[in-house]
Amino acid sequence: MTPKQRIEAVYHGKTPDQVPFMLDLSHWFYHKNRMPWDLSRSYDAPEWELIDYHKAAGVGFYLPNLGSFYGVDYPEDVTASVVKSEDGRSITWRLETPLGVLERTRVWEETTYAWAIRNWGIKTEHDLRILGYALANRCYRPLWDRYRAWVEAVGEIGVVYVGLGYSAMGQLLNYWLGVEGVAYATTDWPDTVRSVVREVNENQLSLVDLVAASPVEFVVMGDNFSSDVQPPHFFEQWSKDYYREAVRRLHAAGKFVAVHIDGKLRGALGMIRDTGADCADAVTPAPMGDLTPEACRVEAGTEFILSGGVPPNLWLPGAGVEAFRDAVLRWLALKRSSPRLIANAGDQVPPYAQEDRIKMMRDLVEEHGTYHCIS
Repeated sequence: MTPKQRIEAVYHGKTPDQVPFMLDLSHWFYHKNRMPWDLSRSYDAPEWELIDYHKAAGVGFYLPNLGSFYGVDYPEDVTASVVKSEDGRSITWRLETPLGVLERTRVWEETTYAWAIRNWGIKTEHDLRILGYALANRCYRPLWDRYRAWVEAVGEIGVVYVGLGYSAMGQLLNYWLGVEGVAYATTDWPDTVRSVVREVNENQLSLVDLVAASPVEFVVMGDNFSSDVQPPHFFEQWSKDYYREAVRRLHAAGKFVAVHIDGKLRGALGMIRDTGADCADAVTPAPMGDLTPEACRVEAGTEFILSGGVPPNLWLPGAGVEAFRDAVLRWLALKRSSPRLIANAGDQVPPYAQEDRIKMMRDLVEEHGTYHCIS
């Protein structure tokens, strides 16, 4: 079977010839080759260098991190802009509306090869209403020719996940308020938060409908879930209805849905499984995560796909090769209890990761990830 066929088999509830192996190498690849990691733009065409590396290394592909597969348009009375500083070291997103203006800024950090948040855009309850006005009135248009180009470029080496972006609460947590800001806002302005979340999620569902009617096969959602940030009771109050409805609509259209869980797992795996989603993406077990691989399977059950397995710290030179090898083998051992398994990194392969560990994981999957009986 090809890498693509193995991934498809797992999503269809079948047993492939071996555990699918795929990695998000984008962040590592950009750092290794000193390529731009530019959040102010998206890729209109396939990233050939990245895809070709996957093919040469025998690594399954699945996540076009900065791929752009649909357009987002704001109403005439809202102006959305993204401005990079002259030195290229900061990016500011700006929303101008009849209610006022919002800005948020991220700055480049060379050491981590990432964009750190310098300031959150929302300081007051009125700011929150501005954001609600802007985001609740977006329109979406298809760019499926770009999707087809990526699928053709990736070929049999993997699949193409299409991201839907953050939910309303994900926007607040990751872009505009931060964790502390959300904690205060839900306490001090609960009615306004509830109203904005409802309006923005309704708008997001129009994007869900667009993707549901598209040629896209695999959809990835998520708010960078971590059960210490969004525990089940918080998720139940603020986001569960949106996720359940989005998954329902996508399933009705024959799509598969993965949800990105890149933080604490205890409670998060179960709550996302209960939305009806097919897969937990970026699963990071111990030693960085709070569950062992075996405990991940117990919480997820046997029908929920677990995609992940190797924590970021084990890719780095400071971690022993044996610890890395043991993590891969322990993850692969989960195939004995369920074929709903993908060998992947816990989130992305990080900058400074040792390249030979990519090849080592590929070889370990080939040697130890084989199923004796397939369906």
